[in-house]
Amino acid sequence: MPANYACTPSDSRGRLYPEAESGHRSCFQRDRDRIIHASSFRRLKHKTQVFVEHEGDYFRTRLTHSIEVAQVARTIARALGANEDLTEAIALAHDLGHTPFGHTGEDALCDLMAPYGGFDHNAQAIRIVTNLERHYADFNGLNLTWESLEGIAKHNGPVAAPYPWALAEYNARHDLELTTYASLEAQIAAIADDIAYNHHDLHDGLRAGLFEVADIMALPLVGPCFGEVDTAYPDIDPTRRRHEALRRFFGVLVEDVIAYATTALGALDPASPQDIRHAGRSMVRFSDQVFADLKEVRAFLFTRMYRAPRVVETRAIVTNVVNDLFPHMMAHPEQLPRQWQAEVRAAQDDTTLARLVCDYIAGMTDRFALQTHRRIFNRDLGLGAVF
Repeated sequence: MPANYACTPSDSRGRLYPEAESGHRSCFQRDRDRIIHASSFRRLKHKTQVFVEHEGDYFRTRLTHSIEVAQVARTIARALGANEDLTEAIALAHDLGHTPFGHTGEDALCDLMAPYGGFDHNAQAIRIVTNLERHYADFNGLNLTWESLEGIAKHNGPVAAPYPWALAEYNARHDLELTTYASLEAQIAAIADDIAYNHHDLHDGLRAGLFEVADIMALPLVGPCFGEVDTAYPDIDPTRRRHEALRRFFGVLVEDVIAYATTALGALDPASPQDIRHAGRSMVRFSDQVFADLKEVRAFLFTRMYRAPRVVETRAIVTNVVNDLFPHMMAHPEQLPRQWQAEVRAAQDDTTLARLVCDYIAGMTDRFALQTHRRIFNRDLGLGAVF
């Protein structure tokens, strides 16, 4: 049974473009379904989480990461009495604005777009779901509810001015109340993101051979989980041992968040979603001890995985891909796809054109960016047999 502080479909602030309600699905269920059917969601299949898409079939991509985030988010939402459908919609959409090559591609586009207003992947997600998805007859975008848009825009907390241009542009038409905290559902989606990547990056780093089980057994939270497994299953094979221990680590994080949020909600005693938004702090977070322990886990991952020599070498190569494609497309906008040409012709200045080029490159998958670069520049990038 949803709590009185949960967002409810009947009290939704609605959509920018009014639509008749479905007889079979709530407005938040429709949002979730529209996100799943969006072209940008499908493209996450071939976008980097940590490893570039071609590096292995077992590593997480942005799509599998988003699915894992949604699963964790629904579990926490159910435990806290939040709206599961809205939580899932926000979780599934939270990474739609990511570029090819993950944060590496984003960093490159941030630098390239600095003269034209910059680039931010959360703001780009809003741009995608409010404009760039163009499949519906009556509007651009997905016409999501206010609550889903709010959650995508500020699931990480209030957004400080000056706002990224893509977010400011939409917010001027449809006020998302960017200076307040988001709904409980959005806060859950945000913490689920942290839980998912801390868990699966340990898995992927081990599979990639960037570190060994012995290395992570010294970490807080993680080491005790291995100890529990070794005590309960002394003869377990190494692969099952690793999975069982990391599964327990995963559970520790989820249970900690639920316990903290339950206590925080009890102390606040919110009577409505607005009480959550105006509480002045997040209701959903890790306890102080687990947060401190996770800082050590994150520091380990930063050094041994995100800045591992092999990963850094690949980051340098794919940064050059983005750095090559952007000025080329600015100089030759006629090479953008046919369906983009009307907007290219309508562009009145370099800023407008740059934002179109940025939209195009940000929407690329890893493989399409590499293919496009190879077609234009006919240059071996040194990534091995990619295709």
